[in-house]
Amino acid sequence: MVDNPLEIAQCIADVMEDKKAEDIVILEIKDLTVIADYFVICTGKNATHVSSICDSIQEKMEENGIKVGHIEGLRSNNWILMDYGSVVAHIFSPADRGFYNLDRIWADAKRLSYK
Repeated sequence: MVDNPLEIAQCIADVMEDKKAEDIVILEIKDLTVIADYFVICTGKNATHVSSICDSIQEKMEENGIKVGHIEGLRSNNWILMDYGSVVAHIFSPADRGFYNLDRIWADAKRLSYK
């Protein structure tokens, strides 16, 4: 059972890893903004992979009693944002990950080691 923002972020990252997502990063942003405590970012190989990662995260979170507040980007499957309140998951296609470059935009965030 996950019950705090860090555990939620780590659980989401675990699902990403299980689905073979690439470049998984957990950013602690709670001291920089009020929008969330953590961003969990990954890259899928293509649109189908991005969608599959999203589906698996939603399924795992619901198993833990946590429902997604909002999902953006399901139509394009190039960048899916999943809002879990204190944790926001970003699932990118390779091109969109490079274009939006959240890692650079949030460079002041603390990067948490993930495995």
